[in-house]
Amino acid sequence: MKALVTGATSGIGKAIAMNLNRRGWDLILTGRNIKILEKLKKSFDGDTEIIVADLSERKEVFRVYDFCKDKNIDLLVNNAGYGIFGKFHETDLNDELSMIDLNITALHILTKLFLRDFRKRDSGYILNVASVAGFMTGALMSSYYASKNYVIRLSSAIYEELRREKSNVKITVLCPGPVNTNFNNRAGVNFSVKPITAKYTAEYGLKRLFQGRFFAIPSMSTKLCAVGQRFVPERILSAIVYNVQKAKL
Repeated sequence: MKALVTGATSGIGKAIAMNLNRRGWDLILTGRNIKILEKLKKSFDGDTEIIVADLSERKEVFRVYDFCKDKNIDLLVNNAGYGIFGKFHETDLNDELSMIDLNITALHILTKLFLRDFRKRDSGYILNVASVAGFMTGALMSSYYASKNYVIRLSSAIYEELRREKSNVKITVLCPGPVNTNFNNRAGVNFSVKPITAKYTAEYGLKRLFQGRFFAIPSMSTKLCAVGQRFVPERILSAIVYNVQKAKL
């Protein structure tokens, strides 16, 4: 069995790669930091390949697919992504567009291309990493929340199409709350609640994936948040999220 893991150099992506390696999977790891990728490759058992790429660049996304397409990939893990904190009119436009290209466009392209391959042989797994933010509107992190909404809705539509076809291809969306990774440093915020570990998040996400479940929402508090938001009026929910985000400053 072989998996492609994007954003494999840190956080959830790295934890997923380590978990799969312990399970005996062969791996293709991608990220921007060649030193970390090489270190991971040396530390892993089995067959591990690396490809350095910046997936915020569309041509780099296609290059990664071309590198992998004849290698019999069984699992695609779309993990690469980051967030930007600040008022919408104040955040840097170029940084924001790069985030959208990474969080949405790269995931969209890889999901479509590998899904086509998986459907032809009627097997394969896709794990798309979203966030509990994907269930809500997120003032002060507006574009990030919107990007994770896209991931959830796209993945949900694909899940229903596969279900209707009685396909053996499985797709799961991983929606954690705060996780102890470099995400908050990249976004420029501090978590206002205690985060869970990347190791636990990876283990939970893969467990749900291999069980054929669509949603993987680790921790009870995050589940309650995901379910509870359905019963709160949008205006009130937006105000709550604003205050939660503001508390991170």
